[in-house]
Amino acid sequence: QVQLVESGGGSVQAGGSLRLSCAASGYPYGSYCMLWFRQAPGKKREGIAAIDSDGSTSYADSVKGRFTISQGNAKHTVYLQMNDLKPEDTATYYCALNEAPTASLALGYAPEYNYWGQGTQVTVSS
Repeated sequence: QVQLVESGGGSVQAGGSLRLSCAASGYPYGSYCMLWFRQAPGKKREGIAAIDSDGSTSYADSVKGRFTISQGNAKHTVYLQMNDLKPEDTATYYCALNEAPTASLALGYAPEYNYWGQGTQVTVSS
């Protein structure tokens, strides 16, 4: 059974930074992508960053240049460094894992093909 656990959410003022962490367990295959999504109240879940097994990354335009996804030293661990946070970044952030061959394809996978974490809240005040 694949499980993903996020941590690192919280409250911060606009312009501040936060770092989210995600650790996955139980995934039996060698090739995978790990992703970050977010969902604000009343809005669709948005894929914002992905990284594949080779370390290649892909970002949504809304976070490009401010957020950085990276792999941890432990397998199936991923971070999301969020800088210059804005009130519109307020959302529940979800970690996900899927079998896409590349990060750019990973963000386009249908939700049912992802394994999901439980989410962590990020609140940015102005």
